[in-house]
Amino acid sequence: MQIRTASMNDLDAIAMVEAECFPSAEAATKEEFKERLRYYSDHFLLMFAKERLVSFVDGFVTDEKDLTDEMYSCAELHNEQGEWQMIFGVNTVPSYRNKGLAGNLITRFILDAKEQGRKGVVLTCKDGLVDYYSKFGFKNEGVSDKSNHGGVKWNQMRLTF
Repeated sequence: MQIRTASMNDLDAIAMVEAECFPSAEAATKEEFKERLRYYSDHFLLMFAKERLVSFVDGFVTDEKDLTDEMYSCAELHNEQGEWQMIFGVNTVPSYRNKGLAGNLITRFILDAKEQGRKGVVLTCKDGLVDYYSKFGFKNEGVSDKSNHGGVKWNQMRLTF
């Protein structure tokens, strides 16, 4: 497996994986990914099996302490000197799940944020994934009052360094 950051050349593959992994109401659009890549392509970690993108993690950096819905669609809010690394999506195509791929990417994403001097990493997740993210050291802060992305209840989780 190869891991690397993203470039605009990865746009189509990223959008396809996202569409495979999330319901349409929750999935980022190709246009949203285009903007994300424009502003923070170095904050995407992509994993390939041969030439195929099979898993990725992305999110921008901000001084805002909490993840908000606006962040998903406003890539220009990225602040490279920000204190908090957000995670907007953890994606693994279904046929590659349960092999530890996402866990490897999350671990690397956390290490990168730590090496960059961030205060920590923040994400939101559904109830069924709270225990999964807890394994990486994330603490559940409860149901977010700043995100109902896709009409879903999200738990905000934080890993502070």
